[in-house]
Amino acid sequence: MKKSMQVNRSSYLLPLAIVSILFFVIGFGIGISGFLTPFLQDAFHLSTSQSYLVTVAIFSAFVIFGAPAGAIIKKVGYKNGMVIAFFIMALGMFLFIPSSKHLSFPLFLLALFIGGIGNTVLQASVNPYVTIIGPKESAAMRMSLMGIMNKSAWWLSSLFLGIFLDLKNVKLEDVTLPFYIVTGILLALGVFMIFAPLPEVKAEGEEDDNSGVSAGDVSSKSSIFQFPHLLLGVAALFVYVGVETLPMVSIIGYAKAVFGDTARNLDSFSVYVPLGLVIGYLFGVFMIPKYMSQSTALKAFSFIGIGAALILILLPGELGIYAMALIGFANSLMWPAIWPLAIADLGKFTKTGASLLVMGIVGGAVLPFIFGSIIDMVRTSEITTVANYKSAFWIYIPSYLYILFFAVKGSKIRK
Repeated sequence: MKKSMQVNRSSYLLPLAIVSILFFVIGFGIGISGFLTPFLQDAFHLSTSQSYLVTVAIFSAFVIFGAPAGAIIKKVGYKNGMVIAFFIMALGMFLFIPSSKHLSFPLFLLALFIGGIGNTVLQASVNPYVTIIGPKESAAMRMSLMGIMNKSAWWLSSLFLGIFLDLKNVKLEDVTLPFYIVTGILLALGVFMIFAPLPEVKAEGEEDDNSGVSAGDVSSKSSIFQFPHLLLGVAALFVYVGVETLPMVSIIGYAKAVFGDTARNLDSFSVYVPLGLVIGYLFGVFMIPKYMSQSTALKAFSFIGIGAALILILLPGELGIYAMALIGFANSLMWPAIWPLAIADLGKFTKTGASLLVMGIVGGAVLPFIFGSIIDMVRTSEITTVANYKSAFWIYIPSYLYILFFAVKGSKIRK
């Protein structure tokens, strides 16, 4: 076995438990800010162009700060990277308070961007950490556990907000207290992480002398761009984040097109996609690697995604809308599987590779924009119809086909 700094099973269970708590708290904070941010957007009375600036502020941080995040983590390590990330995220969350008090749109954008920088550093730290802290063949299982913690906290955040706010009648002056609470939580997490017993880990061959790495592998590489499987993995993650975001942002609008604006309980459809994700995460926890490898899971779930998309496109809207839950299920194991496949065998380039992967998160802004543009192109009236949505849903097919390509061939290309 190659020399590595993975810790043994008994040693990594405690660090993994600590990181799972982090994922829970992160999901909790994102859930709260995710609920309140659209309310602040409404309070600013944003135009269409200004609303696009909100998306730019959130996702541009991943592109602009992706490479610097990798440099920071390479300098201070994964654990200290998480510490820095929480303090940056706390600053971004705190800036929401003066932006809401003074209705300052520039300050609102700055808060979103700073929060995005913190999230960039955090993603570049915590995902490779979870991937390499234990056996590489079970990395997707560990990532699935983190996903369960994250998404369950996201859902619980609305229950927490209900303690402080009337969620059906949120007032501007009421939103500051939740932001104070989340800021405090993030600061507390940063301090906790300083003293948390998290061992610093390294991927196989990450030592500077490349000991244990055969000639022709990392030792012969001088640039991160000499790893084709990583670059193809960045594209796969870009596509994946896009198709994960699409059903979440479109399901309510599609339900309105199917059932009409006056239909009751349209908001209940919003639970379909997260429910599919959580079921998929549970599947990953129990099946990987005992019954299914990470690459096999990615292949299988790519096929499920293609099938679910065809059901959504071809079946009547009343039936096809339930395929959204199946799409959520298909998406669940893609992030957990793409990460370990993309950063495998990077050696000393692992941290830089992780920062490149994080930059792929910008797909969550690009694909929904393309999706909306397709709807606008095919729409013949002010009302968006079911047929308009079905035309745009074809974007799923090439997306899942590319992820399938990465699972079958792209992740194995080393030269």
